Amino acid sequence: MADPIRVLLVDDHQVVRRGLRTFLEVQDDIEVVGEAADGAEGVARAEELRPGVVLMDVKMPGTDGIDALRRLRELGNPARVLIVTSFTERRTVVPALRAGAAGYVYKDVDPDALAAAIRSVHAGHILLQPEVADALLTQEEGNTGQGRSGSLTEREREVLALIADGRSNREIARALVLSEKTVKTHVSNILMKLDLADRTQAALWAVRHDATG
Repeated sequence: MADPIRVLLVDDHQVVRRGLRTFLEVQDDIEVVGEAADGAEGVARAEELRPGVVLMDVKMPGTDGIDALRRLRELGNPARVLIVTSFTERRTVVPALRAGAAGYVYKDVDPDALAAAIRSVHAGHILLQPEVADALLTQEEGNTGQGRSGSLTEREREVLALIADGRSNREIARALVLSEKTVKTHVSNILMKLDLADRTQAALWAVRHDATG
């Protein structure tokens, strides 16, 4: 049996953290390894505990979730960050994704859907709701990667199409019969050639330019 997914809870409301912990602790493949009450503490705990997934609130006193995200990326922390936000805070989701979040869920998410989201981002997927994808596409239009698709090799185009399909590096490796190390190299080359920051932008670029095959 695989090791459980190590999860860190970062939210300034103790009741919310308690509720999340209560549910997640009954999942056989998920282990809550710690909690934090604000973004600064969340960064410190993530560095100490090295969780696989961080459930991060956006609006917190002091260091908010987006600033904490940026700090984690600066530190090179490999944790996948799943933003937890309310429906009324949708405008904060785009900055969070641009800061490096792997996706987001609303605070009223169904418990089973939350567990599925944690498993999904841990596996390397990106969680985007249609309205957020549209917002990102609008902001990126005309900025990055324009006219550069011709610089991609045929293999890189195949990898890009699978990124757009939400596949993790491991899944891409299986689909194309490659090693994960080779896939990582292809992903890095794609980002460099298209002048993109991360997999989220690559997936959106592929959709916008009809590169999904």
